[in-house]
Amino acid sequence: MNLLFDENLSPRLTRLLNHTFPGCRHARDCGLLGKPDSDVWDYAKSQGYLIVSKDSDFHHRSLLYGPPPKIIWLRTGNGSTDKLANLLIENEPAIRALVADPHLASLVLS
Repeated sequence: MNLLFDENLSPRLTRLLNHTFPGCRHARDCGLLGKPDSDVWDYAKSQGYLIVSKDSDFHHRSLLYGPPPKIIWLRTGNGSTDKLANLLIENEPAIRALVADPHLASLVLS
């Protein structure tokens, strides 16, 4: 289960979550900083990533086009990176269910 963190999230998440979500990466590490959402979408789709973002645009795109890629939309407002990491760890079962269910396109966490 590979997570790709959008540029609006801290790159520290990869270090904080690599034990729970091995292979997670940040947009910065993939040459996607400043790229349009369509490029991030296409990269995630071709490389088998789930996109994790605070940006509603990816959620809307998932409703329009469906998976892949699948989306984890963080609707948490402002908060620390540690808080976001804990939210993702606490919701690991729901994230695994998202991956396993071919009918699901996104997961909203708040």
